[in-house]
Amino acid sequence: MTDNKQINPLRVAHVLAGAPQGGAENFYTRIVCELAAEKELTQCAFTRAHELRRQAFSAVNVEMQAFKFGSFVHWLDHYQYRQALKKYDPDIVLTYMNRATSLTPRGDYKLVARLGHYYDIKYYRHCDYWIGITKGICAYLIESGLPEDRVVHIPNFVNESQAEPLSKQSFSTPEGIPILFALGRLHKHKGFDILLRSLAEIDSEAVLWLAGDGPEKENLQQLVNELGIASRVKFLGWRNDVNALMMTADLFICPSRHEGLGSIIIEAWFNRCPMVATESQGPKELITNKKNGLLTPIDDVSSLASAINSLIQNPDKAKKLAEQGYLEYQKYYSRDCIIGQYKDFFKKITE
Repeated sequence: MTDNKQINPLRVAHVLAGAPQGGAENFYTRIVCELAAEKELTQCAFTRAHELRRQAFSAVNVEMQAFKFGSFVHWLDHYQYRQALKKYDPDIVLTYMNRATSLTPRGDYKLVARLGHYYDIKYYRHCDYWIGITKGICAYLIESGLPEDRVVHIPNFVNESQAEPLSKQSFSTPEGIPILFALGRLHKHKGFDILLRSLAEIDSEAVLWLAGDGPEKENLQQLVNELGIASRVKFLGWRNDVNALMMTADLFICPSRHEGLGSIIIEAWFNRCPMVATESQGPKELITNKKNGLLTPIDDVSSLASAINSLIQNPDKAKKLAEQGYLEYQKYYSRDCIIGQYKDFFKKITE
């Protein structure tokens, strides 16, 4: 006898109190949009009023509700958010980063926190489950006293839209000149000062395209002038065409002092861009040295310069690393692989 009982889709609320741009913010938008294609789910996005994010959600028919998610003085906004969440009546609430998690109470739903870094555990103890995007973050959560059977490892996936390489002339870079590409918030944690010092030691005319913005921008620009490499560094600001930039670059460089996952590593793999990275938390977990990328010690200018030189001088070696990285992406980090893991996890915790 066939069971014709209709199964209602799981109702999932995604909560982010983030900036307009950033790694976590971009992934938040990406996963909500990708999960919109899954018939087993229906979603609502609770976030700040960012127009580009609203447009992205509208395009895939996902409702977005905007709140300030401010400090304690915004108590009325906090109350309105909680009432809206209660009215939506979700089965699962998935929070991203500290503020959204701390402002979301427990309720008649499974409260799940997604952590992309080694955040202060005090914001997360009230949750029912925790997703760590690296094995290192998961170990940190368990060592902090959270129950091991409710800590889950699910990595990120990247924007898989295919892109054509950009014209090097678009950034006044002559043909034949090696392009190094780096991306991220211009913050001390990202180690871009080390990359600039390494560039000054590289035995070629290589040019660095540095995409991003942040508090260290003026200091980095000053350092460029002090090192005499102003003609070899292009500050691109925030960019939405990362795949195209990866396709254009000869090497991707991740010089971070601290990097929880290093989603940018996965983006480089997807785009078959050879890479050199420092041994910060995320890259060290992802990269097998000399197989799918090169690893160098943190804050070691000469080692970073030497690794970059070795790939500039040996394009076949660089291409082999990139191909191995692409295979790693397809096996463990593809969109279908990660979406499948989220769906399985949602089903498991609501059965």
